[in-house]
Amino acid sequence: MKTLIDHLSQYADYHRDPRNIHTHFVGVPMIMFAVVVLLSRPAWMVGDLPVTPALFCALAASVFYLRLDTRLGLSMAAILAAMLVAAQWLAVQSLAVWLGAGIGLFAVGWVIQFVGHYYEGRKPAFVDDLAGLIVGPLFVVAEWAFALGLRKEVQAAIEERSGPVRLRTGQAAA
Repeated sequence: MKTLIDHLSQYADYHRDPRNIHTHFVGVPMIMFAVVVLLSRPAWMVGDLPVTPALFCALAASVFYLRLDTRLGLSMAAILAAMLVAAQWLAVQSLAVWLGAGIGLFAVGWVIQFVGHYYEGRKPAFVDDLAGLIVGPLFVVAEWAFALGLRKEVQAAIEERSGPVRLRTGQAAA
């Protein structure tokens, strides 16, 4: 199994321009929340707990994140739990509200992502490896940790493999 550093370094190879990383701070959570919203129907009640496809996906993703790193995994599990609660509220609204929120967030999130990759001059990581779809949210949380001065050893290991974050100069590739 790949390590945390393996996954984050591979993802970081596609994300070294700070403008791209900043767009990911907005776009990735929007996409992630949109998927949770869209997977929050149908719901089967088990006591007071709504059991949905989103719950199963969140549990599986949390196990993946926790196996890579306990601290980042706990952060991801907490974020997913909060998203599940908010998504369940949207899921019990009208079909138009539920779908509008889910599809709208998904579409706008991807537009923001592609703007970031325009600045980067590279395609998104998931194009070459679908694991990028699950690693992307972890990358965003790790980048927030780095910005807060946390997990410097992880940041140093990633920069050793992928190079430092730097502003890409020149014309962006199409």
